[in-house]
Amino acid sequence: MAYVISDDCIACGTCIDECPVEAISEGDIYSINPDVCTECGTCADVCPSEAIHPAE
Repeated sequence: MAYVISDDCIACGTCIDECPVEAISEGDIYSINPDVCTECGTCADVCPSEAIHPAE
């Protein structure tokens, strides 16, 4: 199950640099492409606003 980014995202860009497969897209609220995400969790580990979590 891929990770998702919630409305708590502050668009700081930290997660983009950490994603090894470039699955994260920039925007007002960033998004993760579920077809590319490898579920490694690196993005969630570095998110300062704890906005990234596994999809339900």
